[in-house]
Amino acid sequence: MRNSARTTLAALTLLATTFVGGTAHATPPGPGVTAKIIAQTTVGDTDYTVREITVPAGQSTGWHYHDGPLYGVVKQGTLSHFDSTCASDGVYRTGSTIVEPSGSDHVHIGRNLGSTPLVLDVLYVLPHGAPFSEDAPNPGCSFQ
Repeated sequence: MRNSARTTLAALTLLATTFVGGTAHATPPGPGVTAKIIAQTTVGDTDYTVREITVPAGQSTGWHYHDGPLYGVVKQGTLSHFDSTCASDGVYRTGSTIVEPSGSDHVHIGRNLGSTPLVLDVLYVLPHGAPFSEDAPNPGCSFQ
């Protein structure tokens, strides 16, 4: 799930400096989680959006999946990422990159198990009009 930091940062920088932020059409974030659009545009049938996501200490994104791939950079804190088997599929510290594949077969949750806020910059590459995430039920894990 890790990607070249240089490639991800270049894509985020290009989008952030090229496009002006627009209106959001997102599903609501999980409890305590906030998101701010940095840049957004549509090319053909694809929406490209860069968002800054903040997850307070002890909080999570909730179980979800995406209709397109995501590319992220951890700006602050540590992201603990879990898949639908309840197993950790990555711990991403400040400066780390993450790639999330698309589809309902990639249900996951992002958790902030640290004591400081987790801040991510995320590039969403989604079909035009798709929400940022699709809610999914807890797959049977002992945590939320």
